[in-house]
Amino acid sequence: MFHPTDLRAKLATGAPVKASPVSAYAGADYARFYAQEPQEAGPDARTWVARGQNFIVAYSEVRAGATLARIGQPDEYCVILPDAAMGATVSARGEILVAPGASILFVPPGDSEVTAASDGRVIRIFSSAATDLAAACTNASSYAEPHANVALLEPWPEPRGGWKLRRYSLEGEGGESRFGRIFRCTTLMVNMLDPRIGLRDITKLSPHHHDDFEQGSLVIDGAYIHDIRWPWTPDMRIWREDEHELMAAPSLTVIPPPSIHTSRSVLPGLNQMIDIFSPPRMDFSEKPGWVINAADYPMPGEIP
Repeated sequence: MFHPTDLRAKLATGAPVKASPVSAYAGADYARFYAQEPQEAGPDARTWVARGQNFIVAYSEVRAGATLARIGQPDEYCVILPDAAMGATVSARGEILVAPGASILFVPPGDSEVTAASDGRVIRIFSSAATDLAAACTNASSYAEPHANVALLEPWPEPRGGWKLRRYSLEGEGGESRFGRIFRCTTLMVNMLDPRIGLRDITKLSPHHHDDFEQGSLVIDGAYIHDIRWPWTPDMRIWREDEHELMAAPSLTVIPPPSIHTSRSVLPGLNQMIDIFSPPRMDFSEKPGWVINAADYPMPGEIP
């Protein structure tokens, strides 16, 4: 249920699809990086790692010259440099790319390195195929068994032009024609939501649900309350209480299907959140102009 001013209210609906009956619910996961010790710590970098069923977030605070390396990475991953003042050098497959701040990059499988040009923060997002990172996650035990109602990750087609480093700018906002700044690769969709200044108007919230995919909401500035409700089912034994969790920056919330959810910024000043989906969302992908790098990454069934 979207407010008429929300661009998602215009998503194509088509013929209704009967969802599988719900026989079990998974709870939401809350990873408050600001209240936890990092999972990896060294003289130049501190990294917190948390996951959903199909994706992993590694949030790093780094010093100039710090290098974040991946050896034998099995699939593509994403690097976000959220601050305009902090760039990085990324290397993979013999390529070297010097990226300015306010960039999002997709890094091909294999060995790679991200080297910070100055002090700041680096966000990396992986699929759960990165089993070493999955095991290191602060909430790894939550996924000892697959969560109910989440579809398995099936990668989308390989990028046009083959595997290589790809960099896109995060500058600007979504504007009136699209919802945030959306990018995708073969395993992930990342939406750099437009920043909110101050409190969200509680008369224009957007409670909605997803049938079979999780939403990761990564707060990088300010704070949000995530309001989550699980629909009642005939089996009262699986009912869950509503949740209204305050999550400051930096933190990750994993919202499970088919819970009804909305989020609201609650601090004066800048509030910034990044939404994460794995695999990429078809409904967002089918909206012309919404996925900024769609020309590089075909949808299933498209000509490569």
